Amino acid sequence: MLDLEVVPERSLGHEQWEFALGMPLAQAISILQKHCRIIKNVQVLYSEQMPLSHDLILNLTQDGIKLLFDACNQRLKVIEVYDLSKVKLKYCGVHFNTQAIAPTIEQIDQSFGATHPGVYNAAEQLFHLNFRGLSFSFQLDSWNEAPKYEPNFAHGLASLQIPHGATVKRMYIYTGNNLQDTKAPVMPLACFLGNVYAECVDVLKNGAGPLGLRLRILTAGCGPGVMADAKVRAVERNIYFGDSCQDVLSALGSPHKVFYKSEDKMKIHSPSPHKQVPSKCNDYFFNYFTLGVDILFDSTTHLVKKFVLHTNFPGHYNFNIYHRCDFKIPLVIKKEAADAQWEDCILTTYSKWDQIQELLGHPMEKPVVLHRSSSANNTNPFGSTFCFGLQRMIFEVMQNNHIASVTLYGAPRPSSRVRAEASAH
Repeated sequence: MLDLEVVPERSLGHEQWEFALGMPLAQAISILQKHCRIIKNVQVLYSEQMPLSHDLILNLTQDGIKLLFDACNQRLKVIEVYDLSKVKLKYCGVHFNTQAIAPTIEQIDQSFGATHPGVYNAAEQLFHLNFRGLSFSFQLDSWNEAPKYEPNFAHGLASLQIPHGATVKRMYIYTGNNLQDTKAPVMPLACFLGNVYAECVDVLKNGAGPLGLRLRILTAGCGPGVMADAKVRAVERNIYFGDSCQDVLSALGSPHKVFYKSEDKMKIHSPSPHKQVPSKCNDYFFNYFTLGVDILFDSTTHLVKKFVLHTNFPGHYNFNIYHRCDFKIPLVIKKEAADAQWEDCILTTYSKWDQIQELLGHPMEKPVVLHRSSSANNTNPFGSTFCFGLQRMIFEVMQNNHIASVTLYGAPRPSSRVRAEASAH
């Protein structure tokens, strides 16, 4: 049985790890994988058709804990303990819930002190006791008690008093004063772990197509050994097609992984694949997992030739390998009206394929079906995705109409004048 420390408005933690509000999904999963012998039977719950409409949930069924992640930014928003009989809980080092100590209203009052009166929810038959960043829901002993706690009984005064002996059914840790209105906080300093994260990624374009990326990067910078100076810093970096490896390394730092392409599965779709001379060395990717970006370099020139932006939607084969890249792709669309005005539009990580087609038009060619698997004999439980090419961009579309990734192809390195123009915009 897990023995966990409750920190209101911050975390639920163990001696060796903690689930902190604002923590990225990938870090929480990493903790669960590292301690898989202790924390077992974990479920990943999400909406397959509408993944942005419902929180993404990690359900620790053996321990009675749910971790609720914001559907958009994929950071930890709420920690729910829904079965207190499966876990030990303590506050400031003192237990208030164990096999020997029942989490009654008297015990909660003793451990956490006074707060506002409890609120009765008739629909759930539960009393809610709220502290800042922490809520307890109490179960009534019997259905017969329910009517006298209705707000209209005795002018509502009875509902201010939680019945003696009532025990906690659920506990919630969140940010702020209201569980219903809570949002996932910014990522805490303890979660950076020496990595950099992308707050947003803007695609730099001109009339011909993509030129590169502008990344707003967050880092927890501090002097060597000086934790007092630690704070989140934001910096902007521009990467262009035609940039060298050294340009990219100086702007973004070392990649998490370098991946050499062993084969080009899209080669068959090029004009004359049989005429292409096999290369003696392979193109290679810089994989920046916490940025949600891959950068492909030409094996001969060692210059950037492709960017891949990952959306990290659940239900995709690569889910949880990359953090979500929150990108924006600016478009200038010509209206069909008589005056033929131009309109500015933006494609984002959350745009659906049918919305993109309305703006860019329908592709002339049929999609390329992409089937990923770890080996030739393995099946992909999530099914195939479809790749459509439009305006030097390839959109990988999932079966629920969401975008799994966007691949950007570019022309050679632009002149200094074009680069200055892109930076100005």
